[in-house]
Amino acid sequence: MKRDRLSAGPPTACRRRVAVVGSGVSGLLCGWLLARRFDVTVYESGDRVGGHTNTVDVDVGGLRHPVDTGFLVFNRRTYPQLCALFAWLGVDADASDMSFSVSIREPELEWSGSSLAGVFAQRRNLARPAFLAMLRDIVRFNAAAREIDHDDAAGELSLGDYLQGNRFGHAFRDWYLLPMAAAIWSCPTSRMLEFPLRSFVRFCNNHGLLQVFDRPQWLTVRGGGREYLRRLTAGVDRLHLSTSVHDLLRERQGVWLFSDRGAERYDEVVLACHSDQALRILGGGADADERSVLSAIAYQPNTAWLHTDVDLLPRRRAAWSAWNYLAGPKRSGHAPVSVSYLINRLQPLPFDMPVVVTLNPWRAPADRHVLGRFDYAHPVFDAAAVTAQSRLAEIQGRGHVWYAGAWTGYGFHEDGVRSAIAVANSLGVSVPWRVDARGLERA
Repeated sequence: MKRDRLSAGPPTACRRRVAVVGSGVSGLLCGWLLARRFDVTVYESGDRVGGHTNTVDVDVGGLRHPVDTGFLVFNRRTYPQLCALFAWLGVDADASDMSFSVSIREPELEWSGSSLAGVFAQRRNLARPAFLAMLRDIVRFNAAAREIDHDDAAGELSLGDYLQGNRFGHAFRDWYLLPMAAAIWSCPTSRMLEFPLRSFVRFCNNHGLLQVFDRPQWLTVRGGGREYLRRLTAGVDRLHLSTSVHDLLRERQGVWLFSDRGAERYDEVVLACHSDQALRILGGGADADERSVLSAIAYQPNTAWLHTDVDLLPRRRAAWSAWNYLAGPKRSGHAPVSVSYLINRLQPLPFDMPVVVTLNPWRAPADRHVLGRFDYAHPVFDAAAVTAQSRLAEIQGRGHVWYAGAWTGYGFHEDGVRSAIAVANSLGVSVPWRVDARGLERA
């Protein structure tokens, strides 16, 4: 049964009509902003809003508490628009943790970067030449990263090309850099080697990931990400859940949208969904430019298990971190890899028992420990994707159709927010805040 939320009554004749397809942060923010000027309807194919923001209530040890399973952390330095939105909405935050560990079964290796004790949680690392070479390469790469960000020649290189050309060791690549990158982008290590070098380094520099000092304080939404979803949803005129959009037809003065509810005509349509989904909705009406841009970005399907199985954390408790990269036993010469997020480190939970979200576990958590399972898809940022992003302006607004989503940037919440603001600005709507060097100011 479809659940519709009506907060503004039927469309009025004097207000232009806008449809937003998708209710992740980009879609909801588009709807929230545009509702100040237009009559807005948001379509969501699923039975909940939020996209990758997915807060669930879990029962552990007789206590019930909300836990985030997708979007988890942000910081004030590199998420300025998201922080401005949260401040405007009255969303509170708690301090979080971005510690990181690596746990590999073959060869047996464990370490974490949170402290010297964590680095040498496995004592044999003190006498392991490859591990000590990895530490030296970390220092070398971090120093080089400051130059790479400003080197025009680096723009043509992939991360894999750079590592090979500059003779970084296998331990640095396989025990540090690729696990860290795979954890951040929810992407297989093999695909991370195709990531454009300069884009990778710029992101890491901006987020303080390649420095020891002056790192940003990471934060998490108090009460879970659903707190901001509730506030944005309350400002949307009309929300249709469990309603898939199948097709659209562009006319000179507007767009016909075809969904499970039938056909509706709108003056503007915002496709705030993944780029491949947007292309499917355009169907045969997509022109060559739209097909070229929207088809260039690949997506990695990821299954997230919410559980309490500590066997999907490092074996040594001293290595337990907020983000834990795990490589299981080798099969046919290859080790299956996964990432476990220890939510107790990322969010203030009242549980003594570890609560974990594992992405693509190399083995499923034991049934008695399972609290939930969720499917997500994350964009893959290779050279083709970066080129497509640079061409997005060519197709924005063409035939009254606009595009928003975190895929337009690095794939994170700040990128989704910025894309929504850009679309709203193009349609004549500004945000009610201003972000500058002094912080948030209300307009």
